[in-house]
Amino acid sequence: MNVMATERLFDISPYEYSFSGQVLACEAYGRDRFSVALNRTAFYPEGGGQPADRGTLAGFPVLDVQEKDGIIWHTLDKALEAGTAVEGTVDEAFRWSNSQQHTGEHILSGLTCARHSCSNVGFHIGSSEVTLDFNVPITWEEALSLEEAANRVIWKNVPVKCFWPTPEELASINYRSKKALTGPVRIVQIEGADTCACCGTHVPSTGCVGQIKLVDRINYKGGVRLSILCGDRALAYENALSHEHRETGQLLSAKAGTHAAALRRLLDERDALKEQAGRLSLALFEARTKALESEEIRIIKANELSPENLCRAAGLLAKGARAALVLLPTEYGCMFALCSDTADIRAAGKALCAAFSGKGGGNSGMVQGRLSAWSIPEAKRCIESALAAEG
Repeated sequence: MNVMATERLFDISPYEYSFSGQVLACEAYGRDRFSVALNRTAFYPEGGGQPADRGTLAGFPVLDVQEKDGIIWHTLDKALEAGTAVEGTVDEAFRWSNSQQHTGEHILSGLTCARHSCSNVGFHIGSSEVTLDFNVPITWEEALSLEEAANRVIWKNVPVKCFWPTPEELASINYRSKKALTGPVRIVQIEGADTCACCGTHVPSTGCVGQIKLVDRINYKGGVRLSILCGDRALAYENALSHEHRETGQLLSAKAGTHAAALRRLLDERDALKEQAGRLSLALFEARTKALESEEIRIIKANELSPENLCRAAGLLAKGARAALVLLPTEYGCMFALCSDTADIRAAGKALCAAFSGKGGGNSGMVQGRLSAWSIPEAKRCIESALAAEG
């Protein structure tokens, strides 16, 4: 289909969110989906790490916006007839938020690349955070220093200049780009921070970004991935943290600034109680072993034990016996520890796992693992048979 390229109103008037246009083509695809091409549009198509704009076209929700060969296609759940005049409205809040994120990325990326002599090799505005990938390691402390420098650029409220230089002018501009470019190049320039080739939408001055908040840092493909939030999303993130901080303080009965100390006290108390409970459960278990002292193969189901004490309990049960098995029921069967002071117990462990669809491993004196099911009489027969075969 021969359709002329779409006039990109978001480049010409980036802060105009309502427009009129004419349908040039409408193509059905998928189930109840239609791609509509217009002669002109204010809808930014997905690209350059920035998501597509939201909004309505002829009163119908715009579900996606994509560009192919200079033509911008709008996805609707309603067909629009070619030649129809339509009105479109871009979701201003969503566009503005994405523009804040994208401009903030420029500021932080430009400063990072200059300071660390690196390249930005990835950028994506996600629904929960904005990610920036650099091809050198950067520590958390270095990232925090970059965050502070980026926010100082915001506080200066310098203009964000978007322009199309001539080929001669472009040749004299030192700018960042993730790939080699041909044809006209759009430059985004922020004094003191960045000069970069970019097709995305931006705010008019750095003050409109509001703030840049670093929320995460991970090692990534030999370099680093920084996660940030800007403007309205940074404020929402910090409000959520503030709410959680207040709730935590109420739960801990602790004032602001003392939460960590209060939590450490609680963890110390918890650890002391766990240790005490472990001692008591082992004492109870040891008392139960008295009833099995006359048996060579001893088996106990021990609901009172913690997983950490399972092997220790098997060792206690094995004293004076040929073999001892402790079973700890779980939601999906049971954990087990099989112990012997006198025999190689590995064959018996394999027999148990085979009989009860389990997995386990260990050494000649102790085997532990999980069983999908269990039966004390059958388990005893497995152990007796395996030990008899061992001689």
